[in-house]
Amino acid sequence: MRRRLLARTASLVCAGLAVAGLPAATSAASAAAPTVPAGRIGLPDSLPSWATADADQGQAPTGTTVTAHVYLAGKDPAGLAAAARAVSDPASPQYGRYLTPQQVRARYGATPEQQAAVRDWLTGAGFRVTGADAHQITVQGSPSAVDTAFGTTLHQYRKDDHLYTAPVAAASVPEDLGDAVLTVTGLEDTPHLATPKADRGGVHTGGPAATPSAAAPSGGPQDQLPPPTAAFVNAPPFSTAWGDHPATDVPQAYGAVQPYAVKGYTGKQLRSAYGVTGSGLSGSGVKVAVVDAYHSPTLAADATTYAGRNGDAAYRSGQLSSVDAAKWTDTDECGAAGWYGEQSLDVEAVHAMAQDADIAYVGAASCQDSDLLSALNTIVDRHLADIVSNSWGEPENTADPAMDPAFDQTFATGALEGIGFYFSSGDDGDDQAATGVKQSETPASRPGVTAVGGTSLAVGADDGYQWETGWGTASSRLNAAGTRWSTALPGTFDDGAGGGVSARAVQPSYQRGAVPTALAQAGGGPAMRTVPDISAVADPTTGFLIGQTQTWPDGTTKYGEFRIGGTSLAAPVIAGIQALAQQAQGFAIGFANPALYARMDTAAFHDVTDHPLGSTQLAAVRVDYRNGVDTSAGTYTTLQSLGHDSSLVAGTGYDEVTGVGSPAAGYLQSFLSPAAKR
Repeated sequence: MRRRLLARTASLVCAGLAVAGLPAATSAASAAAPTVPAGRIGLPDSLPSWATADADQGQAPTGTTVTAHVYLAGKDPAGLAAAARAVSDPASPQYGRYLTPQQVRARYGATPEQQAAVRDWLTGAGFRVTGADAHQITVQGSPSAVDTAFGTTLHQYRKDDHLYTAPVAAASVPEDLGDAVLTVTGLEDTPHLATPKADRGGVHTGGPAATPSAAAPSGGPQDQLPPPTAAFVNAPPFSTAWGDHPATDVPQAYGAVQPYAVKGYTGKQLRSAYGVTGSGLSGSGVKVAVVDAYHSPTLAADATTYAGRNGDAAYRSGQLSSVDAAKWTDTDECGAAGWYGEQSLDVEAVHAMAQDADIAYVGAASCQDSDLLSALNTIVDRHLADIVSNSWGEPENTADPAMDPAFDQTFATGALEGIGFYFSSGDDGDDQAATGVKQSETPASRPGVTAVGGTSLAVGADDGYQWETGWGTASSRLNAAGTRWSTALPGTFDDGAGGGVSARAVQPSYQRGAVPTALAQAGGGPAMRTVPDISAVADPTTGFLIGQTQTWPDGTTKYGEFRIGGTSLAAPVIAGIQALAQQAQGFAIGFANPALYARMDTAAFHDVTDHPLGSTQLAAVRVDYRNGVDTSAGTYTTLQSLGHDSSLVAGTGYDEVTGVGSPAAGYLQSFLSPAAKR
């Protein structure tokens, strides 16, 4: 008899977490095998928690079409975990001794026999194969095919005033396929849509497209991309550097005149603040990938214009390349145009920090989790880059836990090739206000990635670093008479860096001894993965200036610039800094977390707290156009109080807003030292 899949998964977790946290753990709830028919092996997390008897509305209609992704386990998954662990651990003799994609496939990929066996099983059950690659097989079929293949019946359940389909019992596979099937997704049909983590100050860039998608072209069922979203313009007055334009025409706050928000930091200012200027490092010889959904038609042109206008190096021929999905789907559901600003931010921020690094933009077919994972697999299969910036995610309780093993497998495979994945931690603090539940976001909470939190950054008139707080903004509007702030200070929570404790992944070894027990065990159970790992500027009040083609009120589309933030900014800033660190080290950093935590509490990091100036409360005054673009509808003014991130606190040492801190001048220097070499 073959080993049970869940038992195998548990052994992988133990092996992977022993040193480097690869691959990530399943939740405690999925550790025990579900009740499954004799001769079958249960699949982890295939029964959603909301599929309860009280919500059951009866059997799914026979005409229901199910689209499922069956992910392949490959051969020797325990060996994959062990090898990924060894090459990622600076204390291991195998550190940095990566494999090529071809070597990884030969040693750990799914065999042709496994692929054929899974395909035959699915088609024999009545499914039709609609797509396949080295990682998964996509099938469509009826509820009866689900019953035959996975040993469970589909019912409809009421959830959030909608009817959704889900299994009545855990899905399972025949015993002789237990070593071939990793997980299955799609048996339940709630939306699992990632969102971009760019923030314009309480105004997120994601959302409905500017106009409905045009009809599909005659060549096939491909959505056309919508035009750019409506224009957004920051309203003056501005500071150019932190504090250089005091807001003397509005009421004081905290007993002092507060400054106007910055217009938007440029690459020159951020390079100086984070110790890049004078380092002699430019990212030469390093390639960074940026993954988002879709592909703005003006992305390359906007990036070129932005660099020329803001003092960044011009792009070399071929320096910015792209790899896109074969077709776009779900453009309305995902708000495709809302991803364009994210793409501009990511590419322009990476280039601003590492001006000689090559950048590969990889556009996923949609914001569906399976499509974004496919984009990550494209990078891994072709080794398109060593550093991957990802400014998207979703709250853990809305993400399908059955996707976790598939993501973790990709992260472990990438680590073995020397690829590091960086994910934004989120822009809603502990997510309580946004979702009603305190939680972290995923994939940032997977132990095989580097989760990037956010700060508020003060850059002085000399471009020097002054201070940072944890990004958490409480705002209060100026009253109509202009005589007082209408909400008692600090005001109401607006936005802030995501963080907290995963409900699904146990604590990886690199966080043991670094993360306070009170944080890691905040859920009341065992120590769990805590987010984030590292941080950089994210607060839109101290944000980054980007350039993007937008749709203006007169109907024209043209280039414009505006200030933006979010952990969508922090992730590409860190990715750019990592490109410089890799250049300094002389070989790929790969999965960075063991090396990051080894540098904790050293001169490599700023230990960011909410009160860097002691009792002085930090704040800025921000003016916004009511219509987002001009004065025709008037303006409103708010006081943005810094260092108030929901229930999360940035304190001394590791914290759940900024992780180990933000890169200091000593960070890059630490990779230049002989100790960093192989």
